[in-house]
Amino acid sequence: MSIEIRHDLCTACGRCSLICPGSLIKFKEKKAVIPHPERCWGCASCIKECPSEAIALFLGRDIGGLGGRMTVRREGSLLHWTVTMPDSSSQTVTINSRDANKY
Repeated sequence: MSIEIRHDLCTACGRCSLICPGSLIKFKEKKAVIPHPERCWGCASCIKECPSEAIALFLGRDIGGLGGRMTVRREGSLLHWTVTMPDSSSQTVTINSRDANKY
């Protein structure tokens, strides 16, 4: 697993860099970059923190993701997780973050 950063959507807010537990996200020419994507833990912290949906978790074929990409959009306490497949089909699951540790 690895993250992919879309530079056309990145606003250089810096939130992803601050939240990354591995300190893997850097900035080059006012855009977020991950110089060593192979070191990514796949924790998805940066994806949840990115307000512009510029960061996606690549779901490789080797883990059954068939090359899809997962992004998240925050709306208050709701997290809308969307998996988009290579054929452009997508599925969204909405989670209330207030209930995340409820069980």
